[in-house]
Amino acid sequence: MEVYDRSRSIALTIVLSVFLLIPCSAQHIQKEIATVLREQVLKDALWALEQQPITVTAQSSGRSKGGRHDFFSEGDYWWSNPVSADSPYIQRDGMTNPDNFVAHRLAMIRFSRIVGALSSAYKLTGDKKYMRHAIVHCRAWFMDTTTRMNPNLLFAQAIKGRHTGRGIGIIDTIHFMEVVQGLMAMAGVELYDKEAIAGIKSWFEQYLQWLTTHQYGKDEMNAVNNHGTCWVMQVACFAKFTGNQKIMDFCRDRYKNVLLPNQMAADGSFPQELRRTKPYGYSIFNLDAMATICQILSDDKDNLWTYTTSDGRSLKKGIEYMYPYLADKSKWPLKKDVMYWDEWPVAQPALAFGAIAYSNKDWFNTWKRLEHSPAIEEVIRNLPVRYPLIWIQ
Repeated sequence: MEVYDRSRSIALTIVLSVFLLIPCSAQHIQKEIATVLREQVLKDALWALEQQPITVTAQSSGRSKGGRHDFFSEGDYWWSNPVSADSPYIQRDGMTNPDNFVAHRLAMIRFSRIVGALSSAYKLTGDKKYMRHAIVHCRAWFMDTTTRMNPNLLFAQAIKGRHTGRGIGIIDTIHFMEVVQGLMAMAGVELYDKEAIAGIKSWFEQYLQWLTTHQYGKDEMNAVNNHGTCWVMQVACFAKFTGNQKIMDFCRDRYKNVLLPNQMAADGSFPQELRRTKPYGYSIFNLDAMATICQILSDDKDNLWTYTTSDGRSLKKGIEYMYPYLADKSKWPLKKDVMYWDEWPVAQPALAFGAIAYSNKDWFNTWKRLEHSPAIEEVIRNLPVRYPLIWIQ
């Protein structure tokens, strides 16, 4: 009897030891993410409920060549020439000019934060007041003839004396992603207001047409750095919202055969980002964008999280490269960013999404302790996913 009890005790110990070695499940991490974010989400949603719509028609710039309903922004790193104020602007890479017009971008980010907070709160509580208020803002941006934005970016990231707009400006609309993702996350929203959802989808169908056919869109698609990644990311998101399977398939193929093999080095780094004056921030940004692509486009038939190129490049390798420097920035082996070095990292979506995809508790714990509600405009601008609850099942 004693021998039997001892054997049973040993067997139980072995079972428990094996159990403790099993990685935390994706479902468990998803539940923990909801727990971590609940208080902040409900606080943000309370703020969002008090906000009224502000669209591109609220402010304008005399330097814009567009009309009242056209989005306008100016290139961040372009400055007045000290030789002559009337001459074309000159570039100072990585150095943001605070005098450039960014009011439309800030309005778009505010809109994204409002809908992201409201849809996250709806997902947590099921309270339709969040849904109703989100639709009010969406109608103002995409449907109301007095306040709507035109579905193109002909005048984004202009440069005084050089360009009235550039394809590079398309990156500004990554902040529409959490708007459409929030709408998709609010179960029953189409039943609540069919007319609004149809109108919003029509706007994004027109915008997708522009993004995929206009030369600015083609230029951005073919960019060899984070701009090319962000084109795929937002186009995939908008295509999923509008049900455009053809464009979604195109984006999957581009991730596998263009972005991953051409942008990622064998060690998981992004050389095009590392050569910039803000290598740390740009590397994080590009990694987040690629992770979001995987989150948007992965399904049972085609899981981008598990996709690996023939020479071993994968999203997992990309996270593994950056993770030590996200966990402890002091280990970063390269030069510091010329601006905003102290403000990174925050709760990067690549860590949250990656923790779920690969059941990695360490990545989750690092994401958990990082800042979830950054206040610095530059950080928010480069953090298109701020409400991960609406992105996970």
